[in-house]
Amino acid sequence: MNSQPRWFGNDNCSVARTLEIIGEPWTFLVLREAFMGVRRFDQLQRNTGVARNILVVRLRKLVDNRILERRRYQDRPPRFEYRLTERGLDLYPAIVALLQWGDRHAAHPAGRPLVLEHKGSGRESSPRLVCSAYGEPVGARDIRDRE
Repeated sequence: MNSQPRWFGNDNCSVARTLEIIGEPWTFLVLREAFMGVRRFDQLQRNTGVARNILVVRLRKLVDNRILERRRYQDRPPRFEYRLTERGLDLYPAIVALLQWGDRHAAHPAGRPLVLEHKGSGRESSPRLVCSAYGEPVGARDIRDRE
């Protein structure tokens, strides 16, 4: 009998399939910038420090997977910007989780470089994972795989 859970195979594992699309570190930095409102190639390249040829490949993969949308903003010469799609916006919890983990476990000596603020209240916010049925916070010890 196999001791691995039924979802463990990479072919049908949602984590593995997602990492095939966005699992490369430069891709996460491009997404970080997109969530901060950066849309243009030169700004993405400058802010991430990624080589231009690598950025081209990462952007193409994000566009091909409908995470970013490429839109023309200038005709002569033709220039494009990259905007998050609804699929891309759905990655926000993953980006916030990485940010929060980094603040907690890999913080810079100078402290947090980014503080999230809720637009509605104007107050500092620390988004969290909650149970969809009860609204209570949940962590790794609160969830199990339904057989």
